[in-house]
Amino acid sequence: MADHRPQPRIYVALDVAEERRVRDLLAELDPSLCGIKIGKEAFTALGPRVVEWAREGGFPVFLDLKFHDIPNTVARACRAAADLDVALVNVHASGGRRMLEAAREAIEPGRDAPGLIAVTVLTSMEDADLAEIGVNDGAQAQVARLARLTAETGLDGVVCSAREAQAMRAVFPDASGLVVTPGVRPAGGARDDQRRVVTPAEALSLGATSLVIGRPVTAADEPRKALEAIVAEL
Repeated sequence: MADHRPQPRIYVALDVAEERRVRDLLAELDPSLCGIKIGKEAFTALGPRVVEWAREGGFPVFLDLKFHDIPNTVARACRAAADLDVALVNVHASGGRRMLEAAREAIEPGRDAPGLIAVTVLTSMEDADLAEIGVNDGAQAQVARLARLTAETGLDGVVCSAREAQAMRAVFPDASGLVVTPGVRPAGGARDDQRRVVTPAEALSLGATSLVIGRPVTAADEPRKALEAIVAEL
């Protein structure tokens, strides 16, 4: 039995700041097909009520705030996130062992607990970007290093590019281990500002457990039909 809530195969990213737009998208999408990822833009502009709107619509919520601070602050933030009744919470693995352990202690594993995952390397970053901040052995090595630390500290899984998903299944081999992949684009879709991207079907075949998909759905003329087409592709 998993030590966290069940997770949808798709989280649609509501990376918008306008209340009307958020409400329109929630009304358009089908909670039987997806959860909702709420990130910094929507949460900063609209606050915790945006989580309430999604939960009222029947959607599992991934609160994507990527906590990265001193251990006590991150622990309190994780506890507050769990109190919002979300399905998934994330932190930055680069916050280090003590921070990850504090996050784990704040959200005790259990059937009704949110999944707690860590960001390894942002999908917008390539080897050259990492070299500029002193990580000289490339994205794959850094992802592997941070994923091992995440597993050692008892978190439920990671956020990573789907290109690293297969390697992550070895780090989190249990069926309940979470491998959440942003940077997913339907076949023929625009890459936007992502670099390391794959299609939804490829991501699942590589070992991803949940896909984060934003603009291919939210910027479509008919978001519900775009989502349905992605589900059909899977």
